[in-house]
Amino acid sequence: MHNKVVYRLARGLRHAGAVVLRFNFRGVGSSDGTHANLTGEIEDARAAIDWLRERYPGLPYALSGFSFGSRVITRLGCEAHGAQFLMSLGFPTRMGDTDYLGECPAPRLFIQSTHDQFGPRPEIEALYDRLPEPKLLRWVEAADHFFAGALDQLEEQVREIASGFVGGTVQS
Repeated sequence: MHNKVVYRLARGLRHAGAVVLRFNFRGVGSSDGTHANLTGEIEDARAAIDWLRERYPGLPYALSGFSFGSRVITRLGCEAHGAQFLMSLGFPTRMGDTDYLGECPAPRLFIQSTHDQFGPRPEIEALYDRLPEPKLLRWVEAADHFFAGALDQLEEQVREIASGFVGGTVQS
């Protein structure tokens, strides 16, 4: 949660008019528990969404995450239907299977650094090319996985994409 990319992601979403909830996965920061190899973290995200949906029952919702968090939200969002979109920043291509993304009913939106060492451009482009619509891929010219030197551009991309998302269609 105390990560410059996650902070900019949340701020960009807020500027687009979204209600945003940031939280730490189990074992991160001062949260209880230990890392649970994606399964437990999906449970954490599901509990957070349930809490947020109870608090704001009439609002549509979307899921977003950075790095490992993008793996969590895409897994959860592809399994549990209803998310307006899934926004992944710094999607790590080298963390296991990605076939589940091809069967996902939610629009998949990717924002990636041009020099992401955990989701290199050729791997992201190959993954993206295999996915059916609806989908969107945006590149941010940045030095590394953490969007070094380009946090303002990252935040603007998040705001622009989230603001332009209307009724299940990405407005480019």
